[in-house]
Amino acid sequence: MNHEESLAGLAERVQRLEDELAIIRKLTAYGPLVDAGEADAVAALWTEDGEYDVEGWRMIGRADLRTMVRSESHQDIITGGSAHFFGPAHIERIEGEEATAVCESILVRNEDGRFYIWRAGVHRIELRRTDEGWCVSRRVTRPLNGSVEGRRLLTGMPASAAGAGTDRPGR
Repeated sequence: MNHEESLAGLAERVQRLEDELAIIRKLTAYGPLVDAGEADAVAALWTEDGEYDVEGWRMIGRADLRTMVRSESHQDIITGGSAHFFGPAHIERIEGEEATAVCESILVRNEDGRFYIWRAGVHRIELRRTDEGWCVSRRVTRPLNGSVEGRRLLTGMPASAAGAGTDRPGR
């Protein structure tokens, strides 16, 4: 391997690391922003036409995401005390301007000064590189309650085949 090939390989590895870090930062920003009720900042994590499919509630575009954060059900969650905590994202692929990641999360809630885990979920997330950096183009979330849909998202089944749940706003 000559010097130019070594430099090209190094540049490729550095770009991959930069992309992975940018994706991880994008994904882990969700919890603090949604718990703070920052509707505009949450919406900015997605592409303009981005989709969020959470247990049967399908949001398309940033306006729908803002509506979710401002919804009464979500406001009840965060004003009572909550922590949307995401585990480390496993970035399955980065190919050109697209990437796919999977991660798990828990939603911790407060009740009478006592914290408890209210929900555990899995997220299959598709991202696209935009002028604003990496943004979520599609996120599918299912509960980790033993359901087939949740387990399939963990194992890499395409998000479109994961199945639907019930309407449950405020996630």
